[in-house]
Amino acid sequence: MATSAVQELRTPPFTSSSDPPPLFDGTTRLYMSYTCPFAQRVWITRNYKELQDKIKLIPIDLANIPAWYKEKVYPPNKVPSLEHNGKVIGESLDLIKYVDANFEGISLFPSDPAKREFGEQVMIHIDELTKNIFSTFKGDPIPKTSASFYYIESALGKFNDGPFFLGQFSLVDAAFAPFLERFLIVFPDVYKHDLTTGRPNLAAYIEELNKIDAYTQTKLDAKAFLEMFKKRFLAQQ
Repeated sequence: MATSAVQELRTPPFTSSSDPPPLFDGTTRLYMSYTCPFAQRVWITRNYKELQDKIKLIPIDLANIPAWYKEKVYPPNKVPSLEHNGKVIGESLDLIKYVDANFEGISLFPSDPAKREFGEQVMIHIDELTKNIFSTFKGDPIPKTSASFYYIESALGKFNDGPFFLGQFSLVDAAFAPFLERFLIVFPDVYKHDLTTGRPNLAAYIEELNKIDAYTQTKLDAKAFLEMFKKRFLAQQ
C-alpha cells in the first residue's frame, strides 16, 4: 500500500498576522485547513501518492484568514487551493483529479471502464449526498438519512475485489472519507446511533479505511469537532 507511516508534523496555521510564503517561487503548495473536509480530500490524495516532499502544506486559519491569501493567491478566499506551475486552482473534486493526473505516484483512478464510469457517477453525487445528510442534523437525522446511507451501502457492494467504492482505494474514497469521519463522530455521540448496524459493507469499509496511513494522518480532533457541531446544530434546539 502506497502510504507512509511517518507522522507529518502539523505546523501552526497562517493567520492575519502571518507573512506570506515566497509566492510563485516554483514551490508547489496546497493551501488548506486542518479542519476542512474539502481540503482533507486533497491532503489524503497527496499523502496516498507519497507527495509530501513535492506538495508543501500551507495551513490557513479559516477564522482569521490572512489578507494576502485572497489578494495574491486565491480570490475566492476559501480552501483548498493548489499553487502549481505559476497558477492557482481550486475546488476539491477538481483538485484530487488534478493531483492524481499531474504528479507521480500510484494512480488513484482505475483504468477499468466500468469502474471509471461508476466512480464518476458516485463523485457527481457525493457532495449533494453529504450536504443532504448535514441538513438533517437540526432534527432527527436517523430516518431522514436512511436513503443516503442505503445508497452508500449499495455503492460499496458494487465491486467484490475490495471493500472500497471501486474495490481498491481510489479518488472516490479520498472524496468521501472526510465526511464519513465526521458522521462517525456525530451519530454515536449525539444521536446514539451506530451507522454500521445493518450495513456490513460500510462496517468493512470503515475497518479498512482506518488502516490507511494516508487517511488516518489527516484525521481531525474529534472532541473539538463535537464542540463545534453542538454549537452550530444543537444550540437553539
